[in-house]
Amino acid sequence: MSTTVSGKSGTWRNWAGNVTARPVREVVPASVEELSAAVRKAADDGLKVKAVGTGHSFTAAAATDGVLIRPQLLTGIRRIDREAGTVTVEAGTPLKRLNVALAREGLSLTNMGDIMEQTVSGATSTGTHGTGRDSASIAAQIKGLELVTADGSVLTCSETENPEVFAAARIGIGALGIVTAITFSVEPIFLLTAREEPMTFDKVTADFDALFTENEHFEFYWFPHTGNCNTKRNNRSAGPEKPVGRLSGWIEDEFLSNGVFHAANLLGRAVPATIPTIAKISSRALSARTYTDIPYKVFTSPRRVRFVEMEYAVPREALVEALRELKAMVDRSTLRVSFPIEVRTAPADDIALSTASGRDTAYIAVHMFRGTPYQAYFTAAERIFTAHEGRPHWGKVHTRDAEYFAKVYPRFGEFTGLRDRLDPDRRFANDYLRRVLGS
Repeated sequence: MSTTVSGKSGTWRNWAGNVTARPVREVVPASVEELSAAVRKAADDGLKVKAVGTGHSFTAAAATDGVLIRPQLLTGIRRIDREAGTVTVEAGTPLKRLNVALAREGLSLTNMGDIMEQTVSGATSTGTHGTGRDSASIAAQIKGLELVTADGSVLTCSETENPEVFAAARIGIGALGIVTAITFSVEPIFLLTAREEPMTFDKVTADFDALFTENEHFEFYWFPHTGNCNTKRNNRSAGPEKPVGRLSGWIEDEFLSNGVFHAANLLGRAVPATIPTIAKISSRALSARTYTDIPYKVFTSPRRVRFVEMEYAVPREALVEALRELKAMVDRSTLRVSFPIEVRTAPADDIALSTASGRDTAYIAVHMFRGTPYQAYFTAAERIFTAHEGRPHWGKVHTRDAEYFAKVYPRFGEFTGLRDRLDPDRRFANDYLRRVLGS
């Protein structure tokens, strides 16, 4: 067997460094069969099992003191079905590698998030999304799943095969099994024209409905302590391709958005009183620009400045009110917030625990620079979000529990009932899942 098993009880940390775990052992299976054997062995040893990708979740969704499965050998495209418009990919494949491989084949996902370092299974299992008027999260583009269940058996599901599992497992938070392969819907590659420009907070909130309606993909960032936002509109284009120039791209995406921004956050963390001034400068640093490129080069951006994040999904019609309440809270508080607040949207979908399940949705994401106290800010923001029946992103910081989720997810009982059937002994449980799903 080519499985790698480590008997060392090393410490695992997530990307942000706010979650740690000490598993009894780590397993790196080279095949689905080896992964199944690892799950059965864990059961024999009375150990819990969790799979972890690149650790981009800010919650302890993947943390375990039992067996940690690392899927980095389960990578690559299994098959492309051009007639059906699908691609089947191994669960440990990073989104970046998938995007590049699809582009070589003249194909693309319809929509995606703004970073692509995560594995496909990690991104979909926690509900990663981008922004879209008509196109939804990455999980909503899934056409089929393969997962190893608690007894080590391999289960496949789709709209026609085990449809009740399919309805839930596309965003399963690791509670139903370990995903080993995903079949995505894809389409012929296309071009997007991105238009980025500054806009005042008052204007973007007053005109939000029009900006949302008129663009396939609209998002914006508001800089706390200022009345300034940066907006981004992405729409399909007939071309020609006009990518960001190498020099200007380096200046804006690397030097300003990562290098200078990191230095500014270091200063703000050391001397919080400087943050409002830094925010005013930062909010004016990026100029308007328009470019046209293939999808993943428009949707995604390099994010090298590390942070901790909370993101809530609220009904889209509640967005402007919630955002104005958030601004009023920051303005009247003594908080010093150095990271912009990100706003995106998604249409309603039919996934049981999707944050957009059954309702058109807007997302508000708040961040704090890594190493900066964030609890007071996130607590105040969460109070506003939950007043609007907000649903927190499963992979980002929040304090909600199963009792709350049963109220804001109409299909919550459907998911937990399926969990009872697929994992009655809670082989895939951990402290986080006990909190958000119940025991």
